[in-house]
Amino acid sequence: MQERGGEREPILIRRARIIDPSRQVDQVGDLLIGSGEILATGRIARDQIPEGCQIIDAQGLVASPGFIDLHCHLREPGYEFKETIATGSQAAARGGFTTLCCMPNTDPPIDSESVVEFIKSRALSESSIRILPIGCVTKGRQGQELADLEELASSGVVAFSDDGDPVYDAKLMRLALTYSYDLGLPISDHCQDRSLSCNGVMAEGAVATRLGLAGIPAAAEEAMVARDIALAEMTGGRLHLAHLSTAGSILLLRQAKERGLPVTAEVCPHHLTMTEQWVMGSKGAPTDYASEFAYETSTKVYPPLRSQFDVDVLVDALSEGLIDAIATDHAPHDSMSKQVTYEDAAFGISVLETALGSALELVHQRKLSMGAMVSRLTQGPARVLGDSFADLATMEPGTPADIVLFDPDKEWTVDTSKFASKGKNTPLEGTNLKGRVLATIASGRLAYQSDELKSQKTNAGTNVANP
Repeated sequence: MQERGGEREPILIRRARIIDPSRQVDQVGDLLIGSGEILATGRIARDQIPEGCQIIDAQGLVASPGFIDLHCHLREPGYEFKETIATGSQAAARGGFTTLCCMPNTDPPIDSESVVEFIKSRALSESSIRILPIGCVTKGRQGQELADLEELASSGVVAFSDDGDPVYDAKLMRLALTYSYDLGLPISDHCQDRSLSCNGVMAEGAVATRLGLAGIPAAAEEAMVARDIALAEMTGGRLHLAHLSTAGSILLLRQAKERGLPVTAEVCPHHLTMTEQWVMGSKGAPTDYASEFAYETSTKVYPPLRSQFDVDVLVDALSEGLIDAIATDHAPHDSMSKQVTYEDAAFGISVLETALGSALELVHQRKLSMGAMVSRLTQGPARVLGDSFADLATMEPGTPADIVLFDPDKEWTVDTSKFASKGKNTPLEGTNLKGRVLATIASGRLAYQSDELKSQKTNAGTNVANP
């Protein structure tokens, strides 16, 4: 884990609703933080408060372990005009994330120890949160030859993926999963059979037909999911299914888990809350007519936004725990990559700063419990990464002080001009969300604190430092 220099003043969080799925805790209490660790939870007596402690009144707020994102694109090195480690980590902190796993579709790709070291060094100097690199499965992400997975594992990657592209060669995927078994690191595959997806730009179906856009059938994902599960069963390797989007994929996942296979899965906020109707320009409202905002390229994402039936199945699977984690697939783009025709636009949505609001939509609709939501953003991702990361998903005293404070009822309007991310590409622009992060503490330091929360801080007889 990366360490950050500088003093870490003690922090006391008062009267928060503490939700810690790792300990099955959901109760109002206090949190005392010092030296980068959680010192105590529960009721903190006055004589336990260290001198110079910063006190945050969190009444009415939820305190949970910091969120862990298994799947994001920070673009650096090579595409710094889209995002950097610095801007991506700032966006993550605003979204409540204290740990990011960054995908290797950079230039150069993360397929060597030197690139891993570059990312770790840059993260240490420019990120206020933890950055964990994911290494390539194949050299250059070209799908021709396996990368040196042992070297990458030794250099500190936490998983392997060619995300943005599938590992198309079944023989290579089998070999990668065999290495996965030996190294203990998961292979995260972008499940896409390109012979089926072809030149598709959105989900195959009535909406694509009405708009005259080439469709991507659900089978393009499901065929690759089925193949990967069969290879995981053959090798015993750890398979992680990235950004699932179809009901058929959920059926395959259920069957794999019932057979006890080492298979985990993630789902993205947009696949839980948006349907293909959003491409019609109606913000998801049912309509047979394309509005003036139809063909809005911010809705173009891979996998594509699917049907309401698919969304309902994904939400149920997440609530049940069949899907292990919510992952953002944060894919920031420059405006020129989106201000083109729908066919020519880049795939991807900027998600880090809206992920919590989208997830809380399910909570407010009573489709997902608050505890389950927190678990899928913390404990679930940590389990996918492995036992050595369990301390990042708990508020047990003695563990790293990675904490998010959020107001589940705070209403706000998405304004991308205020994003910390360079990526302004989200179909949520101008929409209202309910639930917002007010503070993110990473390794005992305030990585983000809203102006609103500053006005709630009190002084326990000592100076209160601003972050």
